[in-house]
Amino acid sequence: MQSSSALSPPVGRLTPPSIEAWQEESYGIDAAEAGPVVAETTLQAKTIVYWIVTALFCLRMSFTAYAQLRLPQVAEAFTHLGFPAYFRVELSWAKLLGVVLMLAPVPARLKEWAYAGFAITLSSALIAHLSVGDGPEAWGWAAATGVLWGLSYFFWRRLQATPASASRSSKSGSGWDRPAANSLRGS
Repeated sequence: MQSSSALSPPVGRLTPPSIEAWQEESYGIDAAEAGPVVAETTLQAKTIVYWIVTALFCLRMSFTAYAQLRLPQVAEAFTHLGFPAYFRVELSWAKLLGVVLMLAPVPARLKEWAYAGFAITLSSALIAHLSVGDGPEAWGWAAATGVLWGLSYFFWRRLQATPASASRSSKSGSGWDRPAANSLRGS
């Protein structure tokens, strides 16, 4: 066991200030107030990352929906995969509906269904391309979009679990400043 003198700093040496003392000296923040400031900054960072990743994901899905409706080479790719022409059209409109649900302030349950639909779509695309022997140039788009899907879903769930987002949702009117207006707990 060490004596109390062994735990104290040597005489003549300066000890670094505590985090609380540094925050109060540098920013005028009391240690009791520092917690909410850091939590709000973290919430803002999560929200920003969520919207960036979700916007990129929705852009990719919107582009694929447009390409499936308008580009003949994409129609040929669907035929190569063994899908009928009507499925390509249905899938495109379902993707566009999912994008609207992802970006609009809708109940959490609808957003959850949109995420589930996109998960099924992306995993089916990977399976279809791999089953016919396509290389990474064919299935890479679906894999990269799947990564964006996973990041968007991860951050959306993190924001749903944040108590601060639930209290803000009742104060805010438009819903555009948060990923979802309703918590998953009540839906």
